[in-house]
Amino acid sequence: MAMMRLRREDPRVVGSFRLHRRLGAGGMGVVYLGSDRRGQRVALKVIRPDLAEDQEFRSRFAREVSAARRIRGGCTARLVAADLEADRPWFATQYVPGPSLHDKVAEEGPLSAAEVASIGAALSEGLVAVHEAGVVHRDLKPSNILLSPKGPRIIDFGIAWATGASTLTHVGTAVGSPGFLAPEQVRGAAVTPATDVFSLGATLAYAAMADSPFGHGSSEVMLYRVVHEEPHLLDVHDALAPLVRACLAKDPEERPSTLQLSMRLKEIAAREAQGLHERRPPAPRGERELDRPTGRLPGPYTEQHTRRAAGPGPETRPPARRPSSGRPAPARTGGSRPQASRGGTPVGKRPHGTNGTHRTNGRPGTRSGVRTTSAGKNGPRRPANPRLLRQRLVVFVVVTLLVALGIAAAQGCQGPARGLGGTPSQTQDRAADHPRGSDGP
Repeated sequence: MAMMRLRREDPRVVGSFRLHRRLGAGGMGVVYLGSDRRGQRVALKVIRPDLAEDQEFRSRFAREVSAARRIRGGCTARLVAADLEADRPWFATQYVPGPSLHDKVAEEGPLSAAEVASIGAALSEGLVAVHEAGVVHRDLKPSNILLSPKGPRIIDFGIAWATGASTLTHVGTAVGSPGFLAPEQVRGAAVTPATDVFSLGATLAYAAMADSPFGHGSSEVMLYRVVHEEPHLLDVHDALAPLVRACLAKDPEERPSTLQLSMRLKEIAAREAQGLHERRPPAPRGERELDRPTGRLPGPYTEQHTRRAAGPGPETRPPARRPSSGRPAPARTGGSRPQASRGGTPVGKRPHGTNGTHRTNGRPGTRSGVRTTSAGKNGPRRPANPRLLRQRLVVFVVVTLLVALGIAAAQGCQGPARGLGGTPSQTQDRAADHPRGSDGP
C-alpha cells in the first residue's frame, strides 16, 4: 500500500494513536497509518468535518461500528478502536501489509484460475463471517481487498455505505464503484448478502481478466450496463466462468450464497492447482529433459541420475558393457541420444521397473549380457576392472599348471618305490616282463 507524508493540516495524534503516514483518502475521510504505545500498527480513518456535523450520519455510523465489532474471522481487518463522540469521529482497524488486489492485477496482469479461485474462496469465507454479524459490506471491490502474506483481507466492510439506508444519496447518483455495484444498489433497493455476492463476482472477473466485466465509461453508462446488460466474461477461465456468471445474475434470488461459493471455489482451486502440476509440457519424443533444441541433457548422465529415475525398485544397473570388447562402456553424456528402454518404455524416458535395466548401444543390460553392477545393502558396487580380471586369470592358470606338474612329478617318483616294496607276486611279475639277461633265474 502506497504511503505519503503527513500534510500540514493532518493531525499528529488521534486518541491514543500516533499518526505516521497517509494511506489514502476516500468519500468518508482520510486513512492514516498509526501506532499505539505498544507499537501495534493500525489503519485509522478520520471522518470528514461535513459528515461529522450530520447527526443522522453519526447514528448510522455508530450502528455500523457496533456491528463491525461483532465480526469474527481471519479474512477481515479487525476493528481495534473507535470514538463515536469525537468532534470528528474515527475508527482504527488492524493494519494489513501487502498490495491491494487492484494494484497486483494492474502490475502483474490477470491471475491464473487457481489463484483467482483461491482468493475467491477466502473472500467468500470472510463474507460468511461478515453476514453472520449482521453487516453487508456494500462496497466490495479490488481496491478494498488487501493481499497479506497470510491471505486476502477485506477492509472498509459495512462502513463505506454508512451514509444512507440505501445506495443513493441523491436521485440518480450512486455512491461507490459503478463497475462493482449490484443492480439493486443502482435502483436504490434494500441491500442483502446477495449484494456482496454480485460485487464478489465482478471482483473475481476483474482478477481473471484485468478488466471490469462491464467495460469502461462514464458512471451513467456503467450503471446502465449493470442493470440492463449482461457481463462480458469471454476471457474468464472456463473453470470459473459459470460460477462468476451465476454471481452476476440480475435477480438476487438467483445468486449463490457465500457458503456455497466458498465450498465451490475451494474445489476449483484444488482441481486447478492439481491440473497445473499435471499439465506440465512433456519432453519432446526422442529427447529427455531438453534445455535447448540441440537435444543435450542439462547435466552428465551418471549412476546417481539412474538411481533417482529408477525409483525404489529392488535393483538399479548402469549401462551394460559390450561383452566382445572387454572395455567398459563410456558413461552417457549430454551429446548422446538416449535409446528406448526395455519393456516398451517410451523413448526419451528413463527406465522404470522392477529390474531397473535399460539399453546401451542397442543392447539390453539384462542377464544375457555382462552385468557390471548389482544393488546390495550398501548400494551398487563399482564396475569390475578388466585388466585386473586378466591378471587374476593368468595367475590362476600359472598356479594350476605348477600344481599339475608337481603332482605328475610326485607320481613319477613314487613308481619305483612301489615296485621294490611291493608284494612278492608283483615283484616276480615285473621281473618276468623285464628280464635281466645273465642275471636271470
